Amino acid sequence: MLAPGDFFDLSMPATAALFEGCTFVWEAIGRIPHHTARLVGDTQTIRGTVMDGAHIGDKPIFVAEGARIEPGAFIEGPAYIGRNAVVRHSAYVRANVILLDGAILGHASEAKNALFLPKAAAPHFNYVGDSILGHHVNLGAGTKLSNLGVLSAKDPRTGQRPTIKITVDGREYDTGLTKFGAILGDDAQTGCNAVLNPGCLIGPRSLIYANTSLRKGFYPADALVKLRQTIETAPRRTN
Repeated sequence: MLAPGDFFDLSMPATAALFEGCTFVWEAIGRIPHHTARLVGDTQTIRGTVMDGAHIGDKPIFVAEGARIEPGAFIEGPAYIGRNAVVRHSAYVRANVILLDGAILGHASEAKNALFLPKAAAPHFNYVGDSILGHHVNLGAGTKLSNLGVLSAKDPRTGQRPTIKITVDGREYDTGLTKFGAILGDDAQTGCNAVLNPGCLIGPRSLIYANTSLRKGFYPADALVKLRQTIETAPRRTN
């Protein structure tokens, strides 16, 4: 239920390698820097199109054939931008980001320590931090994957933040991660302006309604996570 294969199609060796040795799916988040370095190396390789007005930092960055970096985008790196992936206008690619084939980071969207499996998309005003998006995942406009709890201040003695713990079927799991956004299984989607609070696990093909503020925890495959609200229409007084 919580293994990588419960969330993602791992039939392709290149994808399976990103989760090798992981008992629990969230363990892959801590290994994103390792895999970024493995895929990118210690140099810059630009085989795709970097349009005028885009900015590429001086850290190791790989831009594959067919990829496109649009004007106004900033790739800080280290980062791997796969075949036919697109970093759109005004997107911000921070450290340790992997966009696999056909993935999209869109306008005014930001990614950091994040893994996008093929065709995953964060196309409009999104934040994706310490998170994994499965194949064909789509984040609605304004969706934020929050990766740091409001009560996660550093301990004044140790300088460490508390790790994020989640409870599934009555059992508590310590993820060992101090920053943990969300993991969305293949073909999952969020509606506009949804907020996934730190430690959300979304099963494949599940849909999160717009404007939902989702609590941490596990949400099964093929689920509709609905927001219910009451709207009242009253007469407008003009005097």
